[in-house]
Amino acid sequence: MANTRAALPQLGSDLFLAYVGMETDLIFSEGIDLPGFASYPLLETDKGRKLLERYLQDMITLGADTNTGVILESPTWVANRDRGAGIGYAPERLTELNKQAIALMNNTRAKAGRQPIVISANIGPRDDAYAPSDQMNAQEAAEYHSEQIGALAQTDVDLISAYTLAYPAEAIGIVEAAKRHDLPVVIAFTVETDGRLPTGATLEDAINEVDAATDSYAQYFMINCAHPDHFADILNDAPWIKRLKGIVANASRCSHAELDEAEELDAGNPAELGQQLAQIRAQYPHINILGGCCGTDMRHMREIVKAQSKL
Repeated sequence: MANTRAALPQLGSDLFLAYVGMETDLIFSEGIDLPGFASYPLLETDKGRKLLERYLQDMITLGADTNTGVILESPTWVANRDRGAGIGYAPERLTELNKQAIALMNNTRAKAGRQPIVISANIGPRDDAYAPSDQMNAQEAAEYHSEQIGALAQTDVDLISAYTLAYPAEAIGIVEAAKRHDLPVVIAFTVETDGRLPTGATLEDAINEVDAATDSYAQYFMINCAHPDHFADILNDAPWIKRLKGIVANASRCSHAELDEAEELDAGNPAELGQQLAQIRAQYPHINILGGCCGTDMRHMREIVKAQSKL
């Protein structure tokens, strides 16, 4: 079972890296088809498992080489009932694959050195992250996500990280589901080019709403799947900013709609991205979890660390 009593090392002030750009890298750089944007089917073949292990090991190596903490994210972002059904996976098989993902990560971590490495079970929204057509209320979201979180609770995962959420009610439900299973949880909202959630809420209001409804149970909040240009202007010194601890950014300045239509990868400027994230951390030192989302690869991750070393 998960050891929820151990303190999460990223709650301190040291830099931690997180990477969730694997799927776009596999699709555009490796030419690997991922129906439904799902990477968990890779667990079903030796070749696929080796690919997953390579990404995990790349992160561990980067952390070791730069004396930086690492949060390893599982390939389970869309391993929930509805998203799985869309590509032919039954709930029972999804439960098995969620567990296999964490086992693979723990085996990889066990071979590493003594550096701080956190195993994060990555979960995502029930519906389209950028244009959710059927929004749940908080109770519905808690019941829905309890299925996947319940399976993950049976593993040695360190925390649940819910990425690319578009509206507060689903985030509230995920937090409540994690609480039911006595697991730490992190909420990462995505924002559009105007800095607002796809459903129109401000990030400040969304964070405050989730905290008010859950007695601030979430460990912290993050922004993901957006370029720094999309949200830099909304960051301020109001109290809510203290709950924002991580930014896992897109390489591209394109909107979500533009990225969905893209036939080629927009990798942006890795050095510039690293510098932009360094500037944010310089202004808000408590934001110590940084990384790459869509369009990024290890070049971007290395530049993020490099830019931090110049602070």
